[in-house]
Amino acid sequence: MTRPSGRSANALRTIELIPHVSKHAEGSCLVKFGDTHVLCTASVEERVPGWMKGTGSGWVTGEYGMLPRSTGQRMDREAARGKQSGRTQEIQRLIGRALRAVVDMQGLGERQVRVDCDVLQADGGTRTASVTGGFVALHLAFQHLVSIGLLEQVPVTDTVSAISCGIYEGVSVLDLDYDEDSAADTDANFVVTGNGGIVEIQGTAEAAPFSEEQFLELLGLARQGCDSLSALQRDVLGI
Repeated sequence: MTRPSGRSANALRTIELIPHVSKHAEGSCLVKFGDTHVLCTASVEERVPGWMKGTGSGWVTGEYGMLPRSTGQRMDREAARGKQSGRTQEIQRLIGRALRAVVDMQGLGERQVRVDCDVLQADGGTRTASVTGGFVALHLAFQHLVSIGLLEQVPVTDTVSAISCGIYEGVSVLDLDYDEDSAADTDANFVVTGNGGIVEIQGTAEAAPFSEEQFLELLGLARQGCDSLSALQRDVLGI
């Protein structure tokens, strides 16, 4: 089996996490998983949703969107269509769950952080790039709040990142690009903390069902990939 990119089965694409790319956002990161590029910004609001008022606890939520020409053919903006697609809603819920899994909400206090993930260019793995870059943007926003005296410390318990894996031409491979994702027999997304805790697994057989042995192969690849992503996050953030 030869991957379209020429990578080995356990190789990530070239990963870049570029912080502080937005002048106005409290935290921001341009994340690149190969040719998939996502702009992640974290915006702090000194309020929480109505159902959380008076709890002393904060909230973190994610939003996701694809620019009209982030893919091979132009797509209409979802705002122009008047509603978000089911895919968009599912992905932004995933981003929110992933980020909240490593945030001490009591430590955040009664404020909300919105993490916006806008896909500039898509080549597979936009949701995993969004989680990985979104964490960097969120952490930078927390660092900003500490620097201006609104927080005593960064309310984060661990790093969190995400990666895709799949079975391509019968072989388990890491970090699928579009050519592989569109032809894979099985594709899965794993959200994993720096300490190895599993936040979420999404796995689908596109053809024949996959075995438990194959699932464990994918999980092993995902852990390896997320270990590398966590190390890169820590390096960029200086933690």
